[in-house]
Amino acid sequence: MLKSRIITGLVLAAGLIAVCYLLPLTWYALFFWIVGALGAYEYSALAGMVRPLSRYLYVIAFSGLIALTWWQPMLMQAGLWFGVGIWMLALVSVLAYPGSARFIRHGWVTAGAGLLICWAAWIALVVIRDAPSGSHWIVWLLVLVGGADVGAFFAGRSFGHTKLAPAVSPGKTWEGLWGGMAMASLMCGVILLLMGRFNAGWLLIMVLLVVMSVFGDLFESVLKRVRGMKDSGTLLPGHGGVLDRIDSAVAVLPCFALILILGGLSDRA
Repeated sequence: MLKSRIITGLVLAAGLIAVCYLLPLTWYALFFWIVGALGAYEYSALAGMVRPLSRYLYVIAFSGLIALTWWQPMLMQAGLWFGVGIWMLALVSVLAYPGSARFIRHGWVTAGAGLLICWAAWIALVVIRDAPSGSHWIVWLLVLVGGADVGAFFAGRSFGHTKLAPAVSPGKTWEGLWGGMAMASLMCGVILLLMGRFNAGWLLIMVLLVVMSVFGDLFESVLKRVRGMKDSGTLLPGHGGVLDRIDSAVAVLPCFALILILGGLSDRA
């Protein structure tokens, strides 16, 4: 399982880096629309949809949002704020679990949240990629999320004993969180130094983003527990579904896009 997980992760990372650097913005946006459509399809199952027609209509609704936003770019910033707002509510639902389960069981709640989450993540990917040094920032974010995941896995397995959220994900520990935060901050801090952009403020940003990535993973765990599902899908060997691989990233993306763009950090040395 671990071997297939590592191989799949490396292949995905190489492919995403190639997409970020080699594709023009239009094809890049189209590629991530496909990824988002796969994620939306899996969200439909987490929302309790079982009929194929319902799930396909859900993907069509997501695609309609993407098309509208592509042709009306003024919607992008609003979409990012909607995404951050949804993730704040998701954070509350994780902290309140299992009490929050009675709300999440309403399929329309998860369905609406899933559409906004996938939409905001796609917007963030496009906005960041279109910013100065955009491809570098996308890769930087992938390193942060990947570093946090790997650091948490090994630190948790080696030193973990204090449960982080036992009702939601018994395998996660505080020691894993600190290990993931340390690895992500170290790796991304080095990249920022090489880019000539590091300052103390970035430490706070990295801590915030790592915490968001953890809650992204925990929120999907809440949804799967409510629906009695082990994985969101079976598309990726060793990882489960698409959402099982990108749940952390989709939580981080809207927040990072707003920090990067509104803070003017993408073009500030």
